[in-house]
Amino acid sequence: MSIGLDEEPEGDASLTKKYEGILFDLDGTLVDSLELILSSYRHTMSQHLGREFPDEEWLNTMGKPLKVQLQSFAESPEQLDKMFHTYVAHNEAHHRQLIRPFPRMKETVTALKRAGYRLAVVTSKIRDHALRELRTCELEGLFDGLVSASDVRRPKPDAEPTISGLQSIGVAAVDALLVGDSLFDLLSARAAGVDTAAALWGPFDRIRLGPGKPKYWLEEASELLPLLGVTSGPRDA
Repeated sequence: MSIGLDEEPEGDASLTKKYEGILFDLDGTLVDSLELILSSYRHTMSQHLGREFPDEEWLNTMGKPLKVQLQSFAESPEQLDKMFHTYVAHNEAHHRQLIRPFPRMKETVTALKRAGYRLAVVTSKIRDHALRELRTCELEGLFDGLVSASDVRRPKPDAEPTISGLQSIGVAAVDALLVGDSLFDLLSARAAGVDTAAALWGPFDRIRLGPGKPKYWLEEASELLPLLGVTSGPRDA
């Protein structure tokens, strides 16, 4: 196991600091939905534009709301709406087959909740779809707050989603950590004054996430437990 810092720690205290609240991104952080996302993207491009585009073009926008992602491909507002509905329909039809929690995610989140941390999801997905993903991956009921694209005016990388996430659990920025897999997650948190942990189990590596300057680098979800001082297993809150 390796927990990386963006700078040399002063002793071991920085590795056992206990925040009060933890904010999680959803896709690529809590839930492994990459194949579902790319499948829906490819289907939408093929249906409306007659060809598939490189996956990299979609990956470059991951972490933003769906309509924002589709805008760069659509030729008109009318086509944008049609593409949006096509993507959503394909996503809904295939999510049970193509979505799953990351390894040890449920156990990790459960341990943090039992240890007394306030937990929230901060996602660029619309609320209904975010709730569906949590339910499908048996993560529903573990979080004290949820902020979706339906709840903000300015999505990531703006600070608004992170700030709303803090408000949803009643935690100050200095007492919170955001765990995310995209550059937009990290930039949103930094803009809100929140420490960040880069989730390297998602689709992006250190090179892609480096500009976000995360405080911590995590290779797998279970590394959150020693990082946050939950070293002896779950305990009652």
